[in-house]
Amino acid sequence: MGEADSGTGTVVAYADCVHCSEPTEYPESVRGATLCPVCEWHEAQRAACPG
Repeated sequence: MGEADSGTGTVVAYADCVHCSEPTEYPESVRGATLCPVCEWHEAQRAACPG
């Protein structure tokens, strides 16, 4: 899946989320574990909870 970059007209391929396989906001060239906005929010909630 990709979306045209508004400035250059080139197609940007977005990486899939490592948890749910939904598209993320990160291009495929980003290294590391990429998460979609929903999974990022869930991960932040888990990390913030001390118990």
